[in-house]
Amino acid sequence: MSTGVDAVVAFYEGLQPETIPRLREIYAADARFRDPFNDVVGHAAIERIFAHMFEHLDAPSFRVTGCIADGRRAALEWRFTFVLRAHSYEIVGASVLDFDGDGRVCAHRDYWDVAEELYAKLPAVGPAVRWLGRRMSATRA
Repeated sequence: MSTGVDAVVAFYEGLQPETIPRLREIYAADARFRDPFNDVVGHAAIERIFAHMFEHLDAPSFRVTGCIADGRRAALEWRFTFVLRAHSYEIVGASVLDFDGDGRVCAHRDYWDVAEELYAKLPAVGPAVRWLGRRMSATRA
């Protein structure tokens, strides 16, 4: 992995409320961060996303399980675990990162299936989401 990618992996795998400000060391000041729920630009906005995560989830943790890097672009596979209302959850996803000339992240896009990885696991809406998934699938009856 490149130095920039190594720094990103270390940041996410060690992420705690007190380490959130360290993202300023690895993200460009005008970096764009996008995931299924957020689309923001800049350090302060990205920091708010992670502060919100720690305020609303118990024991959130990222583990990077794979990496492909090519010059100024990288893709990371990851597992995100957390506890919400005494239930443990795991989300499997991937991030595509673009780096600027200084080796800082200038664009970060997370990809994960909200329906499968989150909604289908929630007690209130999970049964309906799973039923719909079975109805839409050509291979699951």
